[in-house]
Parts: sequence; C-alpha cells; structure tokens
Amino acid sequence: MIVLGIETSCDETGIALYSHEQGLLTHRLHSQVDTHAVYGGVVPELASRDHIRRVLPLVNDCLDEVGLSRADLGGVAYTRGPGLAGALLVGTAVGRSLGWALDCPSLGVHHMEGHLLAPMLEPEPPAFPFLALLVSGGHTMLVQVADIGRYRVLGESLDDAAGEAFDKTAKLLGLPYPGGPQLEALAHDGDPDRFVFPRPMTDRPGLDFSFSGLKTAVVNTVASADAEPATRAAIARAFQDAVVDTFAIKVRRALAETGARCLVVAGGVGANQALRERLREEASAQGATVAYPRLAFCTDNGAMIAYAGYRRLLAGERDDGATEVRPRWSMDELLPPGEALPQPTPAAGGA
Repeated sequence: MIVLGIETSCDETGIALYSHEQGLLTHRLHSQVDTHAVYGGVVPELASRDHIRRVLPLVNDCLDEVGLSRADLGGVAYTRGPGLAGALLVGTAVGRSLGWALDCPSLGVHHMEGHLLAPMLEPEPPAFPFLALLVSGGHTMLVQVADIGRYRVLGESLDDAAGEAFDKTAKLLGLPYPGGPQLEALAHDGDPDRFVFPRPMTDRPGLDFSFSGLKTAVVNTVASADAEPATRAAIARAFQDAVVDTFAIKVRRALAETGARCLVVAGGVGANQALRERLREEASAQGATVAYPRLAFCTDNGAMIAYAGYRRLLAGERDDGATEVRPRWSMDELLPPGEALPQPTPAAGGA
C-alpha cells in the first residue's frame, strides 16, 4: 500500500507519500507565511484559496519525484480536523475525489493524532506507552498514550494555545509574523532577571493550561516599558521563561502521575530550543527519555497525515458516504485503528 497524505488544516499545504514497504517516500510543503505576514496572522479565506491552488501541483510533484502515477496509490489520507473549516474542506474535497476517481479508499485523519505520531517517522521511533506534550499553534495538551488510538487527555489549554500566545506576544513586541521563531531569537539575548511573568495555573493541582493571564501581563508590561531593543529582548526572555517553566512543571506532574518513561514532544512550539533543553532535563531527572520529530515535522506537514492515515487504512478504516469536516474534534473521540468498524454479530445457538 502507498498512501497519499494531504494536510490543509491551516496555513501550510503539506503533501507526502508513505509506503508500507519503504516508509516515507517523499514529502512537500508550501508555506503561506508571505501571504499572511502583511495581516499579522492567518486570514482563513486567503488560506483556503491558496490551498486550492497548491494541492494538486504538489501531489503531482511528489509522484513525479519517486516515479509513480496516481494509479499506484493504494489509499488517500487527508486532514479532516480540527482546523479552519474552509481550509479543511479543500483537503477533504481533493482527498475524497481522488479516492473515488482511483477506486481506492480514502480516510479523514485527526490533525493532532498526526502530530502525536510524527516521531514514528524517525529511524528510532519511541515505543508505546508514552506521555505526549502536543504544542501547536492552535492546541496545547498533555496526552497519555497507551497505543495508537488509545489516548487519555490529561490536560489542555482553557484559552489560548501556547503557539497563539507566542504569536500574540511577538506582535506586541513588533516582530514579524510568524512570531514564535522571531520571539525565540529575540529572547536569546534578553536579560533573564529584568522582568518576571506569572507561571499560569502552576500554583494549583491539575494539568490544564491557561495563557491568557500571561498574555495580559505582557500587554501591561509593554505598555509601561520603553521601546529600547534591550527592553524588548528582556520582555521576550521573560515570556519564554514563563512558558517553558509552566510546561516543565506540568510535565513533571504528568510523568509522576502516569509513571511514563518516555515523553514525546510534538507540534510547532516543540521546535523551541529552550523548551527542548528544559524538558530534556525534567525527563532525565525522573528517569525518562524525550523523543521529538525532526524539525521539518514539528510544524504542520503531509508526512504525519500520510503515516496516521496509513495505520488506520491498513486496519480497514474507510470514509463513509458523508463528506464532513471537523473544525472542532476532541482526541477523546478516537478509537484504535479498526475498532470503529462494524463487528460481526455472534452466531445464535450453542453446541
């Protein structure tokens, strides 16, 4: 089986091919950063229109690169949700249409399950069970993972996701979009002692997150501080330190609660080097290891969708007759591959 993966949940068009025998064959990614930078954030309608222009040319590029045709595809996986409704509809329409036209199965995949399974594309993937910290632009959650589809959400953000908080803070500091990497670079030279921001929800039990209060603290500090480069760098450093400390505290609690010996960190914020270093220290202190996807697979990409779809298609899962996207979709609704299929009714009678 060769599975085509299509990712169009937000502002990046990702396409990949995954082979049952050879693993990941190739992947392509088109970023819409230049399109949205002038607005300081993602404009959903523009994102949808750009996906329409990009998906099929990228599919053709991937097939041409490895010398395959559409007839060689054994399945199509696309992101069904969560994400922007219009953007999801583009990938869903293309994925379903290719499946019908090629007479091969198609399947909508959960975007966050794709992120969670992205480390499985590495040469030495983590073994189940493990604890996962998923930190993307729109989601922040801690998940206990027993196996594929066996997830228990331990905690999640009650308001802004960490990625949103990074982008909004970067915008306050006058940094260009996307703000996360820009803020990390600015924080590198910031005075760590000049400002101190709160570590939200770390003074109470539980594993949920909240970043709105931290964002408010940054707003008030920026409004009252001067605009000197050293001041901006110190604010960036204080914000990043607060986020990193918050994650470290929550991960420490989650490792102790679950007894997990492996921590998987996935999603775009997982590329932050300060966060990586701190979580590595926290995990090591509790006798656990840390696994990350390669940097190219931390952000949205087609490879993670191709792999997640492959695992479920292989178990016999298929789209039904309805074409429906899920802009909001809880991971608690997911089942292990194949378990959602109708089960045969036991034969009546006895020996």
